[in-house]
Amino acid sequence: MAEPELGIRFQRRFLAARQLRSFPWLELEQNLQTSLDSSLLVDILHKTILHPLCVKYPPSTKYRRCFLTELIKKHESTAAEPLDELYDALADILNEEESTRCYKNYLLPTGGCVTLSESVAIISGGTTGLVTWDAALHLAEWAIENSAVFSNRTVLELGSGIGFTGIAICKTCNPKTYIFSDHHHGVLQQLAENICLNGFVLEPETTQRIQTETGGQEAEATNYQNPKLIVAELDWGSVTGKQLLDLQPDVIIAADVVYDPEITLALIAMLQNLSTSRGDRKPPEVYIASTIRNPDTYCLFQAELGRCLFHQVCQ
Repeated sequence: MAEPELGIRFQRRFLAARQLRSFPWLELEQNLQTSLDSSLLVDILHKTILHPLCVKYPPSTKYRRCFLTELIKKHESTAAEPLDELYDALADILNEEESTRCYKNYLLPTGGCVTLSESVAIISGGTTGLVTWDAALHLAEWAIENSAVFSNRTVLELGSGIGFTGIAICKTCNPKTYIFSDHHHGVLQQLAENICLNGFVLEPETTQRIQTETGGQEAEATNYQNPKLIVAELDWGSVTGKQLLDLQPDVIIAADVVYDPEITLALIAMLQNLSTSRGDRKPPEVYIASTIRNPDTYCLFQAELGRCLFHQVCQ
């Protein structure tokens, strides 16, 4: 498959606020050295800073400022005339106040977008769950390529965080029911807001609880076929039999949940309980995406899977 044109690659990374070092800056420099005008920079500016998604749901002020500063450096390294649009955009951003919240917009390969309100800080409110991690992006990419796994089935996501993977699956894979779950109150609140932000409607019992606390959030208009969506507060260490009976998933997914030995053991116990709670019915399929930060913890996870007779299909 041919690589997307340069402006599109900048756009996808920028709208999702990916690390600036991941951008194809060298290729941009090479193009600018051989170009006789500034049309490429203007195209990138309109696909990023001036894109309607960025205007309505902008990445952090600092991120946009750093991106534009780098773009201006690349332009000034050429013999081209100054580009007023670049400096005007930077001036507007310099006049903005910093915020603790930002937006990230993830363009889906099937068209459409997942827009998330996130915390600027990696750790906020005593949790790392208010940002999107790489494993969630990879799990969503895999799910979109394997949509039949989720189509017309009940899906339970453990440790949903602020919702990227689940929202992407709901927009592209047509699940019958999707159950988002987490245990941190602030994460659950932000999760519910992001679900509504992307045009979905939560089940009444979930909506009533969240709106009581947040005042509700208007949903964007959507053309997606809505599955039944539930946000569940789920503590793996104290889950009740009634909760397990209420869940009854066909598919279980999780991203970036294997990072601490204690949590890993609770996760394995949770998977066991979910498998045995279905009685004579087929156990759920389980798909977990992980970033290996500590090899010992990951080895513990694999060993516990084997001890509990879970079959690892792939790694």
